[in-house]
Amino acid sequence: MQTYFYILASQRFLLEEEPFAEVLKERTRYYKEHEKEIDFWLVKQPAFLETPEMAAVKAKCPPSCVAVISTDPKFTTWLKLRLEYVLKGEFQAPSATIPDPLASLETAV
Repeated sequence: MQTYFYILASQRFLLEEEPFAEVLKERTRYYKEHEKEIDFWLVKQPAFLETPEMAAVKAKCPPSCVAVISTDPKFTTWLKLRLEYVLKGEFQAPSATIPDPLASLETAV
């Protein structure tokens, strides 16, 4: 099992009000320059919030949320410090309740 670290925010805050696209571009460039494999993902309406163990976290989230999920705890800590108005946490997957850590409830158009 792998530990995944995340930050959660409203889609509006993270994708419209913050220059988050630039943050992701910068981080991706940094990873390429250092020949590091990408270990973070942006997931709209993350499915892991639907599990019983995440009920308290889900209650704190806006209805339309987005998660940045990573296997690097330093990255999510850095994001939390930079963005401020986000929730930060972690979970283990795959598990009986979270078979796919990157699953989304949002359907593709």
